[in-house]
Amino acid sequence: TNAHLNRDVIFLATADEEGSGDASIRTLIAKYWDKFAAGFAINEGGNVFMKNGKVQYIGVQASEKVSANVAVIARGTSGHASQPTKDNPVVHLAAAIAKIGTYSAPVHFTAIVRRYFEGIAPLEDDEIAKWIRSMDTPDRGEHAQRVVSDVSPLWNAMMRDTIAPTILSAGVANNVIPAEARANLNVRLLPGDSVSTLVSDLNKLVNDPAVRLEVQPNAGLAAPPSSLESDFYNLICRVASREFGGAPALPFQSTWLTDSAQLRLHNVQAYGLVPFPLSQEDLRRMHGDDERIPMASFDKGVDVLTKIVTEFAVTRY
Repeated sequence: TNAHLNRDVIFLATADEEGSGDASIRTLIAKYWDKFAAGFAINEGGNVFMKNGKVQYIGVQASEKVSANVAVIARGTSGHASQPTKDNPVVHLAAAIAKIGTYSAPVHFTAIVRRYFEGIAPLEDDEIAKWIRSMDTPDRGEHAQRVVSDVSPLWNAMMRDTIAPTILSAGVANNVIPAEARANLNVRLLPGDSVSTLVSDLNKLVNDPAVRLEVQPNAGLAAPPSSLESDFYNLICRVASREFGGAPALPFQSTWLTDSAQLRLHNVQAYGLVPFPLSQEDLRRMHGDDERIPMASFDKGVDVLTKIVTEFAVTRY
């Protein structure tokens, strides 16, 4: 186009999201930061949330949780399966994972999550809104937190550290008791929380000398939140709300990871918005073998993103 830009607009495509490979954001920052250092960035991370077929609100990501993987390792005596032993590592591992599955970390509201719930309460029905507003009260706070956590896995994960067992491995043959059994725990921490503290709590819970927990390499780093007062954040909210029928735009802390964390660590005010209106069914298909989005949502999202970038970066006469 013949648009006159009032700033540089850089398109950066990366691979190895959440990783540290040769095409990751970490590598690009290390090698080419002078090529794309910027003051602001818009990336994925937030969503256009729908309810009853209409856009309920737009979540603009300004912060995110921190990922770490923890190995749960049980060791015992290997031998023939016809003669079971009490130190069978598969049994000890299964017992440890069962205990970890009951663990619920304490609730902690970051500033952005607190702002989010203040904004979402008026959009929910009266009963849910009542419990959302009660989560900080001394008399009903703990009960309200349990109620709200049970309403939505997203809300639960926004309020506390979470643990999800993802991989189990043991054994070499059907008739052999293995010497070792392992599981992977994918941990998502609230910014500022420590994986070492969490592992210490889990060790006390498991309480089994045959089992140890080890934090794996390449754990994420907590990044400071992006400002909710910047001109770019305000413009994203204004344009998104206008383009989605006046639905409110709320600050959002994602439970998933994006490359924005690495940008925030380099003083970039980065915001996340997947601008495609998606139903709960659409979101559930994410990462699945039937992942897809409606074409109408795709077209709308491209139009919204174009307007956000244009209104921020094109000089008006």
